Amino acid sequence: MAKHEHPLISVVMPMYNSEKYVGKAIESVIGQTYPHWELLVVDDGSTDNSCEVVRAYAVRDSRIKLLINDTPVGMPYAPRNYGIMQAKGDYIAFLDSDDIWLREKLRQQLVVFHRDERTAVVYSDYEKIEENGVRSARIVTAPRKTNYQQMLYGNVIGNLTGIYDVRKVGKYYFTNVHHEDYAFWLSVLKSGYIARSTSTVTALYRVRKLSVSANKLRVMAWQWHIYRQVENIGILRSIYYFCNYAISGLRKALI
Repeated sequence: MAKHEHPLISVVMPMYNSEKYVGKAIESVIGQTYPHWELLVVDDGSTDNSCEVVRAYAVRDSRIKLLINDTPVGMPYAPRNYGIMQAKGDYIAFLDSDDIWLREKLRQQLVVFHRDERTAVVYSDYEKIEENGVRSARIVTAPRKTNYQQMLYGNVIGNLTGIYDVRKVGKYYFTNVHHEDYAFWLSVLKSGYIARSTSTVTALYRVRKLSVSANKLRVMAWQWHIYRQVENIGILRSIYYFCNYAISGLRKALI
């Protein structure tokens, strides 16, 4: 069949010392009901057996590739960007090495892209799970659609659910800032396109006690930095957006 009928999706997965979880993450991509993908696992200086785990999967499935970031910096923007540079897909999606996709994730999202030519990003609801993988129906629900202006009130695109159309907007890259996923989706939508949700749960987000984003005060400082230094928004508007962000962030944290 023609190439456009089976577009290739590049899945970019940054990895650092994830031998305990990365196998489950990879298996969740292998288990997708949409089979036309490549998985680019980008190691950022792991000192455990993470790379050996990935190599074992890559031997069995040629769609899986292990890439090594030769200059690790300890922040996920660098391995993600390396993966984006190597990606060959018509679409690019992201999955961290400790998170999990549900089986229909990619298939459901492709359908949404085809509904509207203005849609350049598709995202979904996701479920929080415990560090040990236990599920308890803690669903983070996203709005049906969003755009750049609406996203200034706070990030509604869970990065583990986000996927964007390279054919429409070209390749975008992450910047060297904290909250880099939020800044990334803002930059994509700033071009005037919109983002739409599948309105389904397509992924499981593992809540880890030692994650970079566990310190809420630090995260709030990162948000303020994006308003003032990345988006160059005036101080009064920044205060307005920040107050809305804080309220929605509290609601999300309580889930």
